[in-house]
Amino acid sequence: MTVSYTEIPGLEAIGCGKVRDLYAVGEDRLLLVASDRISAFDVVLPDSIPGKGAVLTGLSRYWFANTGHIVPNALLDTPVDAVTDGLGPNELADLASRAVLMERVRALPIEAVVRGYLIGSGWKDYQANGEVCGIRLPQGLRLAERLPEPIFTPATKAAPGEHDENIGIDQAAALVGRELAERVRDISLALFAYGAEHAARRGIIVADTKFEFGINAAGQLVLIDEVLTPDSSRFWPAANYQVGVSPPSYDKQYVRDYLNSVSWNHQPPAPRLPEDVIARTAEKYNAALALLAS
Repeated sequence: MTVSYTEIPGLEAIGCGKVRDLYAVGEDRLLLVASDRISAFDVVLPDSIPGKGAVLTGLSRYWFANTGHIVPNALLDTPVDAVTDGLGPNELADLASRAVLMERVRALPIEAVVRGYLIGSGWKDYQANGEVCGIRLPQGLRLAERLPEPIFTPATKAAPGEHDENIGIDQAAALVGRELAERVRDISLALFAYGAEHAARRGIIVADTKFEFGINAAGQLVLIDEVLTPDSSRFWPAANYQVGVSPPSYDKQYVRDYLNSVSWNHQPPAPRLPEDVIARTAEKYNAALALLAS
C-alpha cells in the first residue's frame, strides 16, 4: 500500500512539495507528512514507493534526536494524535509513522549541500571547469573519488517544475547575508562529519547530502525538513565502493539510473517505473533505515 497524497480532516493544507504535504496547526506549528511520492531530476514521478514516507520520517527523527549538540531543530514532541481528529486507528497509525510536528519557521531560500565525494552534478561541473560551485579542486580526480575534504556547495530552491541551481557561497550570502551563510556552511559541514562517521561504522559511505534551515520565532537558526535520508543523500555500501564507477546505493540513485537508461529528457511528464524498480527501491530505503537508525 502506498500513500501518494494525504488529506487530514480538520487541518488546513497549506503546501504540497515534491514529497511532503504541509498542514497548519494553529499559527505557530506545522504538521509535515512524508508521502510515498518520489522525485528525480526535480520532477515528481507518477509512481510512488511503498513505505518510503515512513522511512524518511524514521531516519529524520533519529538524526534530529542525535544532532542537537550541533544545532537545534524545529521538531516538537507533541504526538500526532494530539492535533488530529476524525481518523480511524489504522489511518492514525500510518500518519504517526510518516508525520512530524514542527514549529513554524522562516525557511532559508537555499539548500545547504555538502559533498564528500565527486558524483552527480558536482562531477559534471568538475569535468567542465575543474570546479564545483566555484571551489577549485585538484586535477585528475575521477568519478566517485573522495574529495580531499568535504565541501559546502549550496543550491537555490527551485519552484515546482523547475530545477535547483548550484551556487557558490557568495551567491548564498547575497540571499541570506554573509554571516548567516557562513554559519549555515559551518553547521552543515559539522552535521555531515557527524553523519558520515556514524554511517561509516555501519558500512555506509555518505557521498553527499543536503540540509535545510530556518529562523524560528526567537530568531534562532534551526534545522528543519529532513536529515540524512535516502531522498536527501547518496548512501553507498562501503564494501562495493570503487573509484571510477557510479557505486550501488541505498538511495534514489537506483531510480535515476533507470530513468537515464530509458533516455528520459528530465522534463515532465516522467515515465512510469516498472514494478521491479519500485520494489528494489523500497528495499534500498528500508535497508538504509535498518543500518543507520541503530
